[in-house]
Amino acid sequence: MNIYAIVILSALLLDYLIGLITNIQNLRSLSHELPKEFEGVYDAETYAKSQQYTRVRTQFGFINGTFDVFLLLVFWFYGGFNFLDQWLRGFPFSELTYGLLFIGILVIAKSIISLPFSIYSTFVIEEQFGFNKTSPKTFVLDLLKGMLLGALIGIPLLAGILAFFMYAGDWAWLYAWAAVTLFSLVMQYVAPTWIMPLFNKFTPLEEGELRNEIEEYTEKVNFNLSGLFVIDGSKRSSKSNAFFTGFGKNKRVALYDTLIENHTTQELVAVLAHEIGHYKKKHIIKGMVISVVHTAVLFFLLSIFLEERGLFDAFYMDQMSVYAGLVFFGMLYAPIEMILSIFMQMSSRKHEFEADAYAVETTGNKQDMISTLKKLSKDNLSNLTPHPWYVFLNYSHPPVLERIRAIKALKTRN
Repeated sequence: MNIYAIVILSALLLDYLIGLITNIQNLRSLSHELPKEFEGVYDAETYAKSQQYTRVRTQFGFINGTFDVFLLLVFWFYGGFNFLDQWLRGFPFSELTYGLLFIGILVIAKSIISLPFSIYSTFVIEEQFGFNKTSPKTFVLDLLKGMLLGALIGIPLLAGILAFFMYAGDWAWLYAWAAVTLFSLVMQYVAPTWIMPLFNKFTPLEEGELRNEIEEYTEKVNFNLSGLFVIDGSKRSSKSNAFFTGFGKNKRVALYDTLIENHTTQELVAVLAHEIGHYKKKHIIKGMVISVVHTAVLFFLLSIFLEERGLFDAFYMDQMSVYAGLVFFGMLYAPIEMILSIFMQMSSRKHEFEADAYAVETTGNKQDMISTLKKLSKDNLSNLTPHPWYVFLNYSHPPVLERIRAIKALKTRN
């Protein structure tokens, strides 16, 4: 076992161990006493149900994660990567075709292995707690649509990346970075109009009190909202959400129908204000800039390690190749990715506080935002008392109690 294998294996096991420890801490931090801020929102039965939901999802995640790690280690140390590569090389294909098949087979195999876990999560766990609204037909159609999109979009993108590193010489990483960056920007415009509607129905918000209040608010904050839609989230889950997507003329806000059903007009305006806050505070642009820089660094490092024979020896490979190197480098890069993700989560939580503050400042009302957060927590059976270390490593949003207390500390007229 060489240094590359030691680093990758150590990182894999360390990540697993950290996940196990923080999950145990998170379960131990579940409090039988309802936080006073939620008195009158949760009854005893609902609060107990939210804690049980956290336990069940955590235990299921542990089983799923353990199985994935075990399977990867078996495949790795029994020479599965080299076996697949040598089997493919027995066919009279080009190097690029070998690469697409090698990575494609690994992705398909992982999807097939994950399928029973996905089915159990949807039709057993989510059903048990009253969330699941997905029919078997919708589940299968989502799966088929995802596979088709993956083929239509993923294959050309992957082929381009592999081709650059195979044939473009020393500046291949730069060309690949430019191509992926351009692709990402195009997708920001294409996805809201062409891809998302394949999975959900986007209906323009009908005329009425809610639309009038929203238009009045967007005019007040000088936000040109070209698309305000209701998304049929209830066809898959009873959970509520809202999101902002797209840029320029294609930017749109989508409110789940379950969200509209369970909240007042002013609460929904507060939700919208929060989403607009992300745009006004340039969180989306900042995220894209970070992603672009990250991609450049990733491809540059990849170009270096593709020449390292030791990386391929770590996986018992007879031959070096760009496509196998891409897979192995992803595993080698995992420790850096894990550290970067912590900083990204910290940044994301900071952005959520800022968007909350923007919503409160521009609507002039704390209570609507607070009541919205409380209702969302109840409707989604959120964990109200997560362990700080679990939050630090995993949460892209601050715990709801922290958000509520931060909102209460803001200085507004209400």
